[in-house]
Amino acid sequence: MISCCIFDLDGVLVDTAKYHYLAWAALARELGFDFTPEQGEATKGVSRMASLDIVLRAGGMENRFTPEEKERLAAGKNARYLEYITRMTADEVLPGVLPFLQELRAAGIKVVLGSASKNAGVILDRCGLRPLFDHIVDGTLVSKAKPDPEVFAKGAELAGMPPAVCVVFEDAAAGVEAAARAGMRSVGVGGSPLLDKASMQLPTFEGFTFEKLCNQID
Repeated sequence: MISCCIFDLDGVLVDTAKYHYLAWAALARELGFDFTPEQGEATKGVSRMASLDIVLRAGGMENRFTPEEKERLAAGKNARYLEYITRMTADEVLPGVLPFLQELRAAGIKVVLGSASKNAGVILDRCGLRPLFDHIVDGTLVSKAKPDPEVFAKGAELAGMPPAVCVVFEDAAAGVEAAARAGMRSVGVGGSPLLDKASMQLPTFEGFTFEKLCNQID
């Protein structure tokens, strides 16, 4: 039985992952090194400060900054990222996402956002998605980064649902692991081989329905 669907945001509902990467890559260039798209994959689904550590390690600079300096670096990255996302529109919602969310709502399934992003509200508003969610759990409500299950456990708690009836939609290995640690099944979105531990794989939401979800995972 599936009574609650919990969605990561970046790379699952909207393509903001590219903006995170561009902002981190710009920071790396300012620090004097390149940060490749392949290295950027490791920042998906984790917190801002954990992502900063990944970037700094890529440049061999993980021990060069004080905690206060790291906060300033992360704030600079976030300011650049905000410049990108405040120009987003509903056209950037990934194909098939809107009809799937609408179907869930019509079927009485709880729809919850579970994202580490502190900017999730801005993105949902810019893309017109906020009305489709019963609850929003983002980086302003949780402190532990995926693969810690806090964000998904909080989402289930707000929805009043036990983990066993919750399914998490994720595009990052850390998110799939967090779902498992929360006692939830997961859908790996996007087709990455790094998502092989998800309960099922979903290349795209195009043509995907709640019935298909139940048939494949329930």
